[in-house]
Amino acid sequence: MFKKTLFIFLLIAAGALGFTGWLLSAEPQEAVRLDRAEAPEKPARVTVYVTGAVKRPGVVELSANDRIGQAIEACGGALPTADMEGVNLAKQLTDGMQIRVPENVKSGGAQPGMAKSETAEGKVNINTADAAGLDKLPGIGPAMAKRIVDYRNEHGPFEAPEDIQKVRGIGPSKYEKMKDRIAI
Repeated sequence: MFKKTLFIFLLIAAGALGFTGWLLSAEPQEAVRLDRAEAPEKPARVTVYVTGAVKRPGVVELSANDRIGQAIEACGGALPTADMEGVNLAKQLTDGMQIRVPENVKSGGAQPGMAKSETAEGKVNINTADAAGLDKLPGIGPAMAKRIVDYRNEHGPFEAPEDIQKVRGIGPSKYEKMKDRIAI
């Protein structure tokens, strides 16, 4: 009877050791699974809003690994009046971020406290003025101002003041009346 009891005891002890070993080996795998499940995965694409001194401001979708410089290029690049020293082009994009490209005051952009459509010389910047600002020009009413804004949104900024003549309804005579009051 002693042999039988010893055999049963050894069998129970071996089973308990085996079960304990199995539990210990299964625990690290569970912990790894929990860590992986809790870590949020980075999205493959991000959406950012680029505004300010860029050719085509707006919302763009890019790779999550892209940088601010690539977002600005996706909007047609920076305007000649942009102050790029104030922008960290190497910063990685995050979903929902807004990127503002400031105007350079020295290059004819708006000065602080001044209307966005006016330059330091009091001229109307035809690349940044809204319809109300363009309406201040001689020979330009609300309908023509809207047409200028629509043209700029479709084709990008004007490269020279005389390019405003590309807008339907602005010919040489209308340009002559406003040429001393406009800037880019």
